[in-house]
Amino acid sequence: MNKVILMGRLTRDPEVRYSSGDNSTAIARYSLAVDRRFSRNNEENNTDFINIVAFGKAGEFAEKYFRKGTKVLVTGRIQTGSYTNKDGVKIYTTDVVAEDQEFAESKNSSGNDGGFAGNHHTQSAPSNGGMDNNGFMNIPDGIDEELPFNNF
Repeated sequence: MNKVILMGRLTRDPEVRYSSGDNSTAIARYSLAVDRRFSRNNEENNTDFINIVAFGKAGEFAEKYFRKGTKVLVTGRIQTGSYTNKDGVKIYTTDVVAEDQEFAESKNSSGNDGGFAGNHHTQSAPSNGGMDNNGFMNIPDGIDEELPFNNF
């Protein structure tokens, strides 16, 4: 079984290219800074930088929403490969091919704009946006009978 689950922050904005041909496919490349749970012998550098590749809709999603600093959860598989560079040297690669990617924190908890620069929506709401401290919407007391899913 080849399965990888990573949570970390993007070290840079994704680089996205589209394949050529009639059915062009988005190919997004980015890297995640992933903290290790434990360090050996009091190592100072306990972060790994993992290269991620996302194809198709996943690549388009990364292009549209992911920005440097965004904390994401990626599920995928490890893929190795090699190529010969222009100097004739064989280069070996290891990437994680993303099968699923999602945000690992809310926009408000990231301490910055959470990767949503230029994507601000305004609405008339209380100064806290109607949210409690955990990022959930405040629902007034006594409204239980009006919720549509209580009829089951």
